[in-house]
Amino acid sequence: MPTLPDATALCAQLAAAMRPSITPQTALVGIHTGGAWIAERLHRELGIKPLLGSIDVAFYRDDYHQRGLHKGAKTSNIPFDVEGAHIVIVDDVLYTGRTIRAALNELFDYGRPARVDLAVLVDRGGRELPVAATWCPQALTLPASQTLVLERNSNDGEALSFRITEK
Repeated sequence: MPTLPDATALCAQLAAAMRPSITPQTALVGIHTGGAWIAERLHRELGIKPLLGSIDVAFYRDDYHQRGLHKGAKTSNIPFDVEGAHIVIVDDVLYTGRTIRAALNELFDYGRPARVDLAVLVDRGGRELPVAATWCPQALTLPASQTLVLERNSNDGEALSFRITEK
């Protein structure tokens, strides 16, 4: 079993890598749930002014007809004008690229951004679509039978950690 990445350290590395390219007007949109948790941290640490957005791609996934709606589905919330904005989509793990494709589809329903970047903590390879992160502090290879899951400590709501599950 591979060594699990340190999610807290990766968040700090991600913020440091993003800082030179981010302005206070850059808007963050975290993908539920792990990406939203990371986006909360980045929003604070990078001093971003627009309200934090969150997106749940459940209805936009190309496998919705197979998977259905997951039990933890949330409402998307984009509390700023997307039109002409620089937006960073934030997620925890980049794998096939299908979640990011779904997030882009939903985001464009709100308007046409000037630019969209992608920030993730871990790229685990296995791409099925031509999607690449603008910022990613760690790459990790896992077999297709395993999933890398980000968890948030329920006691303080701040501590993040990864675990591996079998499909």
